[in-house]
Amino acid sequence: MIQVTRDQALAEQDIPFGLVEVHYPAREQWREADFWALAEEELAALGRRFSDYDRKEAFGENPYYRFFKKFKKTYPVMLQMESVLFKGRPFPRENPVTGVAFLLELTTQILSGTHDIDRLAGPVELFLGTEKEPFPGLRGEEVHTYPGDFCGRDGEGIIFSEIAGADARTCARPESRRVFYPVFGTPGLSGAVITDAMECLTRYAQVLAPGAEVEAALL
Repeated sequence: MIQVTRDQALAEQDIPFGLVEVHYPAREQWREADFWALAEEELAALGRRFSDYDRKEAFGENPYYRFFKKFKKTYPVMLQMESVLFKGRPFPRENPVTGVAFLLELTTQILSGTHDIDRLAGPVELFLGTEKEPFPGLRGEEVHTYPGDFCGRDGEGIIFSEIAGADARTCARPESRRVFYPVFGTPGLSGAVITDAMECLTRYAQVLAPGAEVEAALL
């Protein structure tokens, strides 16, 4: 499993962090049809759950919604869920490996991501942002960390910010087979919530690829 540490400032914070590492077999061994069928079932159940959706009622007390609001940002998982459930946005099928994390976010409203282990430069250090430090974002634009942000870096630079998202260098691609999924917590959130999400993500990954090798840790 990849090596992950916390810097001193973050170690003093009560913020759980989950890590699920998955080594997928060759794509011909995947069961994509099973995964897409599962996604449809999960989304149908989510639609029933939120049949009387009210944003304030559903997310007003959500810890991620409140955390992002501190940075004057809208929680992206909420927007993704609204787009898929109520605005007709199709579930993205370009890359099932990233689809695993996306499905987790929709069904649990917990923030995740996907990174290519083979693009990492050494161990990962989790740290608490102290300034607006720029890095290349997932879509090629320049983004930055924030003071009080939950961030990660390797030997070549920042790989994610809880607020700004993943970087362009290590984000998973269609050819990625060795990946890790961060499962982000927020201050004061129970580690049990993150553990449940990790178990859900593992189940999704193993539906996609029953032969996948999975390791998980709560940090």
